[in-house]
Amino acid sequence: MKISVVDYHTAGEPFRIVADGLPSIEGASVAERRTSAMASDSVDEVRQLLVNEPRGHADMYGGFVVPGNDDGADFGVLFWHKDGYSTACGHGTIALGTWAVESGLVASSPDGDTDVVIDVPSGRVVARVTCLAGAVQHVAFRNVPSYVTARDVEVTTQRGVVRADISFGGAFYASVDASSVGLSVTPSDYAELVAIGREIKWALNDGPWARHASDSRLDGIYGTILYDDLGRTATGPHQRNVAIFADGEADRSPCGSGTSARLALLADSGQLAPSEVLRHDSIVGTTFLGRVLTDPGPAADAGPDAGAGPDAGAGPDAGAGPDAGAGPDAGVITEVQGNAYRTGTSTFTLDPRDPLGTGFTLR
Repeated sequence: MKISVVDYHTAGEPFRIVADGLPSIEGASVAERRTSAMASDSVDEVRQLLVNEPRGHADMYGGFVVPGNDDGADFGVLFWHKDGYSTACGHGTIALGTWAVESGLVASSPDGDTDVVIDVPSGRVVARVTCLAGAVQHVAFRNVPSYVTARDVEVTTQRGVVRADISFGGAFYASVDASSVGLSVTPSDYAELVAIGREIKWALNDGPWARHASDSRLDGIYGTILYDDLGRTATGPHQRNVAIFADGEADRSPCGSGTSARLALLADSGQLAPSEVLRHDSIVGTTFLGRVLTDPGPAADAGPDAGAGPDAGAGPDAGAGPDAGAGPDAGVITEVQGNAYRTGTSTFTLDPRDPLGTGFTLR
């Protein structure tokens, strides 16, 4: 096995891009290809090789570049992490937009905006890449519709009963004020944030609030967003967060799809006015800027074959709760802006004599 990759980081979160050398991934859409990849030993061998130690680590993230659903997309992508394949990834979308322009895959204006249209498992997203003198200045992606499904859902944890708000931003997230569990979003609380975020995710995973209105493959809580409210800036609310997703992975960035999910909640509660911008900081001090688009234009589209849900697995029963409520039709289109930077290129190999094979995960 010999796989070449291009590595980026978006606001501190890694994104490993694989554009060539993949086994065939069957399917008429990105959503179908995700299902095929999950069932294919040869494809999943590549994921394991790139995400596991000694070539990766427990918090590695990446994507396989595949054909889009139709000629309207520049390409598609299958997002992956240590536990499987996710449905949405904002930081990955920002990295892919940067890569597409910097590599010349998508022709761009050296001074101005270039739209990179990407089909992802949850739908179609648009990464608007802004350049100046040929250099990428930032990327703002327009997401699939984001919406609130439940408020104040009670969940019993090792830290007592806490309340979570559930919203969708390409995947379902549970938002919890970090102070309500006696923590703050700082590196000193990192291990405890991961533990409680993982516990909340699994406790809420099977509830009615994490059921997609039209596609059961999108069901399940993908992650828990623990946040600190930092007040307001001159342009809108200021918050800091860490998203604990999959099975205990911690997003180093402010989480792109999670930012969309937070924007839906803040707009719904009136904390984010139509003209305002959310400053969303990460646990490592990086920043995304998010807003709700009042005139989204030809932006993101969930589509009839939006894709499969995260590899949620089974979790403890969360008990009775409110109905899911709003669906995509009641959602908002969000835009999340950030920066991605190329960190290197690599060619990874697997020696057939290596007893560790595709590697291991140690957390």
